[in-house]
Amino acid sequence: MPGLDVPDGAGYLTHNLILFGQLLHDVGLGVSPGLTIDLLTALDLIDMRRKADVYHAMRTLYVHRREELPLFDRAFDLFWRPPSNAPPLHHSLAHRTRRRVPIIVPPPLKENEPPPPSPDEPPQEDQPPILEATRTFSTREVMRQKDFGELSEDEIEAIRHLMSELVWTLGERQTRRSQPGRGSQIDLRRTLRDNLRFGGEIVEWARREPRTKPRPLVIVADISGSMERYTRLLLHFMYSIARGLDQPVEVFVFSTHLTRITRQLRYRSVERALHEVSDAVNDWSGGTRIGESLKTFNYDWARRVLGRGAVVLLISDGWDRGDTDLLGVEMARLKRSCYRLIWLNPLLGSPEYEPLTRGMVAALPHIDDFLPVHNLASLEDLAGHLQKLGGRRRGRYTQGIR
Repeated sequence: MPGLDVPDGAGYLTHNLILFGQLLHDVGLGVSPGLTIDLLTALDLIDMRRKADVYHAMRTLYVHRREELPLFDRAFDLFWRPPSNAPPLHHSLAHRTRRRVPIIVPPPLKENEPPPPSPDEPPQEDQPPILEATRTFSTREVMRQKDFGELSEDEIEAIRHLMSELVWTLGERQTRRSQPGRGSQIDLRRTLRDNLRFGGEIVEWARREPRTKPRPLVIVADISGSMERYTRLLLHFMYSIARGLDQPVEVFVFSTHLTRITRQLRYRSVERALHEVSDAVNDWSGGTRIGESLKTFNYDWARRVLGRGAVVLLISDGWDRGDTDLLGVEMARLKRSCYRLIWLNPLLGSPEYEPLTRGMVAALPHIDDFLPVHNLASLEDLAGHLQKLGGRRRGRYTQGIR
């Protein structure tokens, strides 16, 4: 069976997959760009080191009729195997000749052997074509590691798509109610009902266990001037997590004052939601008053949205022009009101960053988790961290720098 010989530079695979799809399209298989995108998604779900899994993933997506199987196998074997093992290809494949970096190199000329045809001449039917591929980095991996503040317009659209694929779940909390299960609490009513068929004698004890529910989530995000280059994608992040969780998510933004945007983010269309947010907020890219904004939240909203062990995500770079003493007081009040207080700082992704600004110095003693939020990889780490939250309140989380 043909196999895939993946080179050490596995990050170059994406572009070669596109070339392979073009080759199959030219020889008559119904391959489209959409199928190639589906293949890239499928390869993320399998072990790339298993040649058989890669081969069958490609064949499942690219082959639609039984008579296409031999043609696919020959094209697969020629394109992906080392040149020494590549079998001759049918003449219907022979016209695919133009690329930039050859991956099939003809053997050296023997004595009295005529020279090969030039690239401009059509190949002979008994000679395999020279297929070439450009070595490029994996687009998805580059996007995962690239800072949000350095993205181009096209890259922002790609990140928006990848962000929508993230799976968000929150750790659960125990409620005061119980349910049938294997807990230590005896359920007398169900025990008597279930044992009536045995004449009323107790044969088996029915038990109950605590009922659990997901924790509420509250997001408070900084949209001041110092956060301007991150604000656009962070709004998409807030939209994706609000749409991705089963329970309601409360979202607030602040610059010089606090604005609640929970209702605006409920639209099914992200463009409509962001348009409504832009109309509702009138202090974009203004000054930063973290202490004053948190005071408004604590006094006007905390009792409404922080019940039932809520988790709070506070997104800011810590540059504060307000009263830092007030910031410390309100951070302490906020921490006492919630289950876990997580500060997300986009500057934390830089290895040279140190939290030395007045705002961060005042806030750090009251933070449970101090995490970066500067690229897609940091959002994936955040999703994993939120999923693990549960049980009783733990100690302060170790600062994470990516």
